[in-house]
Amino acid sequence: MDLDEVHGLREIEADAYSYFNGQLHGNKIWTGVVHGIGVTFIQPLDYSSFFSRDRVYGYPDDFERFTYFSRASLDYIVKSGKKPDVLHIHNWETAVVGPLFWDIFVNQGLGSTKIMLTCHSLDSQAGYYPFWNYISNQLHRPDRLQDNNKTHLINTLKGGVVYSNKVIIMSSMHSKSEIIRSLSHGLESTLSIHQNKLLVAPFGFDNSTWDPYYDKFLPENYCAENIQGKTACKVALQQQLGLFKHASTVLVGCIFSEVSDVVLENLKAVLRDAIMNGIQLIFMGTDKTPSANSALVSLQEELKGGHVRFFDIYDEALAHLIFAGSDIILCQSFHDPVLQVPLKALKYGAAPVSVASDDIRFRHFLDIDHETTKFSQFINSTFGNMTLSQALNEIKNSPSTWKRKIIDAMSRDFVGTRMLQHSYFCILSPKEFVNPRTGLHVDMYISMKASIISIATDFEVGIRGGQHGI
Repeated sequence: MDLDEVHGLREIEADAYSYFNGQLHGNKIWTGVVHGIGVTFIQPLDYSSFFSRDRVYGYPDDFERFTYFSRASLDYIVKSGKKPDVLHIHNWETAVVGPLFWDIFVNQGLGSTKIMLTCHSLDSQAGYYPFWNYISNQLHRPDRLQDNNKTHLINTLKGGVVYSNKVIIMSSMHSKSEIIRSLSHGLESTLSIHQNKLLVAPFGFDNSTWDPYYDKFLPENYCAENIQGKTACKVALQQQLGLFKHASTVLVGCIFSEVSDVVLENLKAVLRDAIMNGIQLIFMGTDKTPSANSALVSLQEELKGGHVRFFDIYDEALAHLIFAGSDIILCQSFHDPVLQVPLKALKYGAAPVSVASDDIRFRHFLDIDHETTKFSQFINSTFGNMTLSQALNEIKNSPSTWKRKIIDAMSRDFVGTRMLQHSYFCILSPKEFVNPRTGLHVDMYISMKASIISIATDFEVGIRGGQHGI
């Protein structure tokens, strides 16, 4: 664990025993301050090996590891006298908090507390043989934790859905009905039964990092109310990459994560004609996605000329400048939970244009209904059926209309306070959790504010300025 950014770290005396595998086990409690935020660390004593691993997931004892963490978190909450209004749990790793809470802890001073589960993906559900030392054998039932397909196993994510008062499913583009019908990965019957408590929320990013008004990587900041700085960013990008410097030249950026053969062929077809019209193209891959980098090599062989630049290694500063300097950002899909390219494009005043096949684009367009996110409704209605050639034509023939469309997109907040508008108490685990913004590694992280408690594993639920710890 990297403690360089933890100030005033000290061990405190506290009743930190937690129940696991039929007996009580000791934990040490530490407190400190990280970026002005009070934090509390829980250090397991008897089961320290649970969190001393090279990876976060993928071990035969994952069920025991995350059950220990979940139970220790609940034990600490009760013994510290906290009475949260909401317990916020994440994915299958802490979904077991739901059944543990209602089976054991609800009558320990938490009678008014409710459970909210956030699922970032339903394809990871962690089916395990029942461990009755950790949960009650009465929960191995079809309407509780029993796996819908492998009935001899328990399904912790299913248990989280069943035992939560609200379930947030993260998806920027899909509607609730589509998720239940096509993306439930065996949980269709469970989600159908509990659909009234399901909500869909878009993925997001750190607004303090990705905002052209504050972005430290830009030569000049700008916003929807004053967009002049975007022109300066385009010229700076052109100059940095050795492109012809002129603000009127249309610049198209593309940042890849993973690239399928279909997307690659679509890109080649889309760009051949565009290059002939004198647009400038910038492509960036990521050094962690070999498929994206091989796609760049293939594109570089196909698209040659002085108007095209390729970068096979991701550069954070250049990525910010590409979003700010581009008029159009090509997206492999509007559904992009990894890089959030479409969402960042809108924020930086660049039009997101999907290179997905027409049938995929059309299917998303038809799926606009009251169950989809505001982001999905907006991007599909505004850019859903727009091809690159159509975008280029509008820029050329209707520049004032195009500018109004871009400013309107920039002025909308699809990230901001999208889900947790209140402050919260959060517990993060395990070893090698990394806050992507600060680089801080923590074993178990706890910070408190207001009355929402969020229990998660390797998910950044927010190290934000202005919070106050316990």
